[in-house]
Amino acid sequence: MVQVLERPPTASHQIVPAPKRAQDAYGRFMTYLRISLTDRCNFRCVYCMPATGMKFQPRDEHLTDEELLRVVRLCTKLGFRKLRLTGGEPTIRPHLVDLVREMKKFPGVDEISMTTNGLLLGRMADDLRAAGLDRINVSIDTLDPEKFKLITRGGRLDLVMQGIEAAEASGMTPIKLNAVVVRGHSEHEVADLAALTLTKDWEVRFLEIMPMEGVGIVYDEGLVTTEETKAELERHFGTLLPIETDPSDPARLWRIAGAKGKIGFISPISQPFCSACNRVRLTADGKLRLCLLRADEIDFREHLRAGATDEELESMLLAGIWRKPWGHGVAEGDRHTVRGMSQIGG
Repeated sequence: MVQVLERPPTASHQIVPAPKRAQDAYGRFMTYLRISLTDRCNFRCVYCMPATGMKFQPRDEHLTDEELLRVVRLCTKLGFRKLRLTGGEPTIRPHLVDLVREMKKFPGVDEISMTTNGLLLGRMADDLRAAGLDRINVSIDTLDPEKFKLITRGGRLDLVMQGIEAAEASGMTPIKLNAVVVRGHSEHEVADLAALTLTKDWEVRFLEIMPMEGVGIVYDEGLVTTEETKAELERHFGTLLPIETDPSDPARLWRIAGAKGKIGFISPISQPFCSACNRVRLTADGKLRLCLLRADEIDFREHLRAGATDEELESMLLAGIWRKPWGHGVAEGDRHTVRGMSQIGG
């Protein structure tokens, strides 16, 4: 069952937001910045990229390290407290460890996390932790090596599992594993993944697929709702026990009776959580994307390279976030996205 968002409160676009706080016209404060470090990836997952024809941006269109750090610093100055590094695949960005170290120095940063496919994590975990990376999310959709290779179009599950263990050993906890449930690919894998929580103090999170560019057919044919996934898990493990969850966290948390870890459901299509949204995304090419599934963006790169002052960039940021839309509108039939997930940063 797909839930349609309640009618949002009326936005007062004529009112100027409170100074020096990133707030939208609906009263939501933005405190969480997701930062795409690259649009490139060493996987080609079926729900993220087309099998062929994927076009990556020229590297000179990506923000330089200096440009990236400047934008992130301004965001933290305006109230962003939580940073998440994404891609594409963030571990293939040059100078990743140095970027983490510099971001950790910004006043007000409470947490830096990273979403990764885990392939290179085994060799980087200790350095990333020493630089200040607090924790990781690893995308993993099956524990079957052959199915994993099929879904990722070539990935190696053994290296990913080694990366997860290395991250845990380095102290980047709690470990969170993200599985996008796609009909015909991974809907029968959910019980095996959930079983990890029986003995591991990990959070295994099941996500509904979203209608991104290049995978529209996969979305149309492959959407498995949270309701279906939860029912499948309860057939295996019995009734799941609810856990109180922070409203700003997109995952609704549950536990298998007696398990050490947690189960999370992220349901952007069937149970939208837009009303508590506190995040925006910075793309690798320097656009501030206000909503994952809407095309409205603020072009920081253009202004950075034209010599904009910090004050001008701050004003752009505040004005842009003030017009952040209430919700993505997919349940109502809106399909605005014009970029793939690897370009936006998830």
